[in-house]
Amino acid sequence: MNDLARRILAIEVARANAGETPVDAAVQTCVRLQVPLSKFMGSVGFYSLLSRALVLGKAEAPSLQVVYVRPDGSLAGFDEFDQDQEAGECEKGRVALVAHLLGLLGIFIGESLALRIACDAWPDASIEKTDLKEEEKL
Repeated sequence: MNDLARRILAIEVARANAGETPVDAAVQTCVRLQVPLSKFMGSVGFYSLLSRALVLGKAEAPSLQVVYVRPDGSLAGFDEFDQDQEAGECEKGRVALVAHLLGLLGIFIGESLALRIACDAWPDASIEKTDLKEEEKL
């Protein structure tokens, strides 16, 4: 899931650099997933899924300690990332959060449906089902 998360985040960073979105790439990724996922699991279900992904991400990346999920299911705190932190640490946090969100999604609704949602949200991410199977072997 880390590779898929990196590709999706790269797309969001490119969009932000092009002026399409002024928000953090991880926040924008979650915004893109919120609507379709809320159709399947409701807003409370999405909130729970994102909250759990954040807890798992915080265990891997201390930079996420300032990030939290608002009651409406949106993320806050990315603008408070410590300016002294290395860019790599912040990126590690973003990847961990998105990878855990996608991983949990695959567990709860199935890999095929999770990939279809990701493909619909990011058609230019060249997401293939074999990508996830290869990562599981590592």
